[in-house]
Amino acid sequence: MIAFVRGEVAAVTLTSAVLEVGGVGLELMCTPGTLATLRVGREARLPTSMVVREDSLTVFGFLDEDEKQVFEIAQTASGVGPKVAQAIVAVMSPDDVRRAIAAEDVKALTRVPGIGQKGAQRIILELKDRIGPPTGGAHAVAAPHAGEPWRAQVQQGLVGLGWSTKESEKAVDAVADQAGATPDVGALLRAALRTLSKA
Repeated sequence: MIAFVRGEVAAVTLTSAVLEVGGVGLELMCTPGTLATLRVGREARLPTSMVVREDSLTVFGFLDEDEKQVFEIAQTASGVGPKVAQAIVAVMSPDDVRRAIAAEDVKALTRVPGIGQKGAQRIILELKDRIGPPTGGAHAVAAPHAGEPWRAQVQQGLVGLGWSTKESEKAVDAVADQAGATPDVGALLRAALRTLSKA
């Protein structure tokens, strides 16, 4: 198990960062909020969680141990895999997750892309006794708009990259006509970034 990774940041993409560790470039899948704290050429230390599948080994990187803990506990709920668990910590701070589960706030959990009403109810039921009370952690994530899931994802990505909520909302509205029936979140995020860079 890889508990944390420390090394120079070699690259940062929309969904991951590459840290050079002992001459090896290790790709870590990260939330936009975590990626926004990394700078190429600077040293970083990220708590990590490794997910082993038959066909892949994926390492997820986090802002802090609290975020990592919520990511790992979330996956103990049936139907929650690493992608949904990562979306949870991308959209909500660890304490927001704990508060939503303690208050049985289905609406708050359904703001996370990939979680419907039944999934939210199941998460609340299965994690209520495991997740613990809010710890008073400092980092909070801006809540995205309700509506189409891609809007929440693109807005969260922009906020995570340092744009204000207001700027993000404008950029999301500007690219909404490009969404189509099956939105490509990565392409929409890049389009929104282009809109912001022109502004």
